[in-house]
Amino acid sequence: MRFYAERPLRLLRQLIADAVVIAWMYLCVQVAFTAQEVILRLQAPAQALADAGGSIRGAFDDAARTASGVPFVGEDLARALGTGTNAGDSLASAGREQVETIAAVALGTTIGIIVLGALPVLLVWLPLRMRYARAARSAAAVRGVDTDLLALRAMTRLPVRKLLAVSSDPAAAWRRDERAVVHKLAELELKSLGMRAPRTPPD
Repeated sequence: MRFYAERPLRLLRQLIADAVVIAWMYLCVQVAFTAQEVILRLQAPAQALADAGGSIRGAFDDAARTASGVPFVGEDLARALGTGTNAGDSLASAGREQVETIAAVALGTTIGIIVLGALPVLLVWLPLRMRYARAARSAAAVRGVDTDLLALRAMTRLPVRKLLAVSSDPAAAWRRDERAVVHKLAELELKSLGMRAPRTPPD
């Protein structure tokens, strides 16, 4: 694969475009992970709630065990204190659910930012770069061997105004095998790819 042009101006444009795309994708990833960190900070109150629920449950458990040893009313006191134990369990469970929900939201936000920010750019940039690489590889393979194919590609791909600058009837000249016109068309195709023409065009 030939990913970069030979002519300095086209090469510079490609390098700048690649650098911009890479920088944009890096920025999207950084923003995504920054957003994830910000959202995960919201877990602190939820975790505090879960810890508080656990502490309440432990306190009421201890109190219930102690109360159960009181003569005559111990069992009743233990059952009454069990209500507090259940309340602590509910608080701890709610806190853990909030922690899990916030974690899921943080992960979804991270993926969403990367997909919406970086993926469209990648889906546009990558096919363009691969298409250029294939075209440049093919052109490099034939430029020192046969200019007819390059001339034909120029006539099927380049704007008419550029073709008319080479010949008033480039298709007819190509069919008549007018070598000077064919060579100029081939050079035009190579130039459009940012590639240099061979010093001595093949006949």
